[in-house]
Amino acid sequence: MTSTPTEADISAKMDQIARLRAAIGQSIVGQAEVVEQLLIGLLAGGHCLIEGVPGLGKTLLARTLGQALSLEFRRIQFTPDLMPSDILGAEVLEEDHGTGRRSFRFQPGPIFTNLLLADELNRTPPKTQSALLEAMQEHTVSYAGATHRLTEPFFVLATQNPLEQAGTYPLPEAQLDRFLLNIRVDYPTLAEERDILVRTTGAEAGVTPQVMAAEDVLTLQRWTREVHVSDALADWITRLVRASRPGDGAPEAVRAYVRWGAGPRAGQALMLAAKARALLSGRLAATREDVLALAAPVMRHRILLSFAAEAERKSADDVIAALIAATPPPLPG
Repeated sequence: MTSTPTEADISAKMDQIARLRAAIGQSIVGQAEVVEQLLIGLLAGGHCLIEGVPGLGKTLLARTLGQALSLEFRRIQFTPDLMPSDILGAEVLEEDHGTGRRSFRFQPGPIFTNLLLADELNRTPPKTQSALLEAMQEHTVSYAGATHRLTEPFFVLATQNPLEQAGTYPLPEAQLDRFLLNIRVDYPTLAEERDILVRTTGAEAGVTPQVMAAEDVLTLQRWTREVHVSDALADWITRLVRASRPGDGAPEAVRAYVRWGAGPRAGQALMLAAKARALLSGRLAATREDVLALAAPVMRHRILLSFAAEAERKSADDVIAALIAATPPPLPG
């Protein structure tokens, strides 16, 4: 049973979230929108794919979040020779020295944690990438006929370098669809970059304080589910996702540039993310602004572009912007 949070409950958690933002800000300069989307993914109980060129602090951002949360944190560096057993674990043969009997025991891998950093996920082949699928969807690991449940909360942060970088493998569509958000990390501003240089070249390294425990995260995840979404907003989210699929009635940009549109999981993700964004702002009702802010990170990795889009240098974000223009949101009210 979950109880609806009171204004006092919300106020206390807002103070805690403010301390969490401040703790992250001790190590991360700028990137406010990226941090916001990471927290949205955390509250929504989804996983986040962080994409950007090397050297922008993607790994540092994930590690800092793990330090600020009093959760078990593990990192896997994905490489071309990584095997599924290196992620999930394996059975080991043990011998009882008293009886001489031998038996197999499952030795859990690094995926058995609360916060998993899958660093440079697209540097390993799809066979190894797929080892994450069940854990991300079901929060379980199946091995040798037995199912092992992961400890809650379970949150995957994966980093990805752009595909034009050497030695990378495209993530399969099934893998991409398991990520709630695809977060883009861009270059810092001039002032932010100068601040980074000053902070990271001094004699003392900052320590990120722990400000939130597992139970706090689980409480916020339960509250996120209780955030209200109006019928008009739910209808718009449904129409927006359906309009991303080529066919009769689809917007012109979709017919011209999209090979495969977003599925129903995109609608679920967009509604949950909008609820999480509302709760982060201390609101118990989602608005059209929440949906507009999250349409691109929710849908950009769920739309497969056509060759025509590549030829005309159209991105998924371009298509989503056209999609929103052709599918107007409900009026505020």
